[in-house]
Amino acid sequence: MLTRTRISLDNLVDTLKAAAESSRLRILALLSRGNLTVSDLTEILNQSQPRVSRHLKLLMEAGLVERYQEGSWAWFRLADTGRAADLVETLIARLDMADLQVERDLERLATVKARLREQAAEYFARNAADWDDLRRLHAPDEAVEKALVSAVGKTPVQTLLDIGTGTGRMLELFAPIYLRATGIDASREMLAVARANLDKAGITHAQVRQGDILALPVDRENYDLVTVHQVLHYLDEPGRALAEAARALRPGGRIVIVDFAPHALDFLREHHHHIRMGFSDQQIADWLDSAGLDMAAAAEIAAPGDNPAQLTVKLWIGQDRRTLVADASQTQSSPEIA
Repeated sequence: MLTRTRISLDNLVDTLKAAAESSRLRILALLSRGNLTVSDLTEILNQSQPRVSRHLKLLMEAGLVERYQEGSWAWFRLADTGRAADLVETLIARLDMADLQVERDLERLATVKARLREQAAEYFARNAADWDDLRRLHAPDEAVEKALVSAVGKTPVQTLLDIGTGTGRMLELFAPIYLRATGIDASREMLAVARANLDKAGITHAQVRQGDILALPVDRENYDLVTVHQVLHYLDEPGRALAEAARALRPGGRIVIVDFAPHALDFLREHHHHIRMGFSDQQIADWLDSAGLDMAAAAEIAAPGDNPAQLTVKLWIGQDRRTLVADASQTQSSPEIA
């Protein structure tokens, strides 16, 4: 469990004042179901944009809500760290979701999310053929995910970071073991797909946001587990990306990497925009070592059959060398991969 944060008397009074207003409490309830824009909240609350923005400003000043930018769009989410994070959780837990006004808000929220899901589905459909062509070249997703779950284990973690989150699948796969999670992707279209998938799966303890893999918009030493799933082959500086990922790890944390073994399928460069043609164990080990991590495990998931024109999926685990002194219970062991 996360340590409960103590709040000074004056700060607690200010925080409670910010939440003690009908519209602002409704906003907190809506954001507990997922991140939203001002336009979304304006539509749901049936209030003017300036009024909604004013409410959001007060909630941000009180530390109850956070704002982040995604291109020209501003998104808002509940604070998950800081002095008021625990208080937000308590307030929402006490709110009767069967209240008539709250029910109406949630109905309008469902309409907004349904529209977002439709937009995401259209984008996914436009690109599905290319993705399906690539999937046919390697082991089934089910086999890869089974190996991933086995490698990570069932020990709960407080925080997970998924770099290059794409459809948000890693956030779905590991939802049972993390307390909160963040997915980062550079593509707004893919973030829309990820949000739709998380919403469909009923996952409310994960969020996604736009960001640069080489300059992650997250706090350092804040994550127990980092996943980098089928991302490195799109980068011209994979080692730099792993170093940036390592900076997000808490002492004793782990990075789980999934990518391809070295191959000679040149058409992937032209048709699928791959920059790197797979990676050897030694390459990954060297990059991990430079980032202050040890190679804890490596395994391969071969494609079915003996077709040489297929890809071998590799799975690597990097373990942070630092010992977690403050809370030894968070140090994770690295189970062997079958």
